[in-house]
Parts: sequence; C-alpha cells; structure tokens
Amino acid sequence: MRKSVVEVAINSNGNRIPVGLMNAEQALALPDEIDFEVSHPDHEAGTTDNFIGRDELAAHVEAAK
Repeated sequence: MRKSVVEVAINSNGNRIPVGLMNAEQALALPDEIDFEVSHPDHEAGTTDNFIGRDELAAHVEAAK
C-alpha cells in the first residue's frame, strides 16, 4: 500500500492555517487535543481545497488496507 501524503491544517478565527505535509498515519497519530483537517488523500497535497476531518481520514486509511 502506498502511503498517502496529506496537508495538515488547523482553523484559527475562520482561517485555514497550513501546518505541513505528512503521511496519513502520522496525521492520525497527532494528539486528540489538536483540532485539524487534512487534504483529501485522493488529491494532491498542497494544491487541493478538498479537506476532511480526522474521522473521515481514519475511515479512508482503514479502507485502503
């Protein structure tokens, strides 16, 4: 299985602030206290505006196994 690279971002005052690029498993390992969203793994990280939350990312990773 190819590891999906996603762009991780947080929302602050209604603005999406990019944090960085990581693989989907790394993003899911972030502490629960960090409220983040990621670019959809089916799209190119850093270029798409299609973002999803932690739960949808976890489902996507599980389905890809």
